[in-house]
Amino acid sequence: MKNPVGPVLRMGDEVEQIIAAIEDDNPDTDIEVIDRGAYVRVQGEDQITVTQETLRRYLGADYEIRSFGGIMSAFSGLAITTSDAITWQSVARHKAEEKAAGKKAVAEKAVTA
Repeated sequence: MKNPVGPVLRMGDEVEQIIAAIEDDNPDTDIEVIDRGAYVRVQGEDQITVTQETLRRYLGADYEIRSFGGIMSAFSGLAITTSDAITWQSVARHKAEEKAAGKKAVAEKAVTA
């Protein structure tokens, strides 16, 4: 895997359900799970996401995405959080998306001028 990104999870009762949620939210990405005993590294190429909606399907309707921080001891890549999702993204992909967004904004500004 060239640009692995994703969470490192403390071993606990919820780990298998969280891995299943991550796999469900990233159907076109190969998810690699590395079990180190006390923790599990979950990673995919360039970008993976987990949503509160999917976590709730596995962990119960009252699960809050902010609770995820309690089981995540570390992560690789950039962690981009919103009120209902966490995305881990490689620095290279993030820079490419920022560059593309900047070009789009310049083009839109030129069209409206």
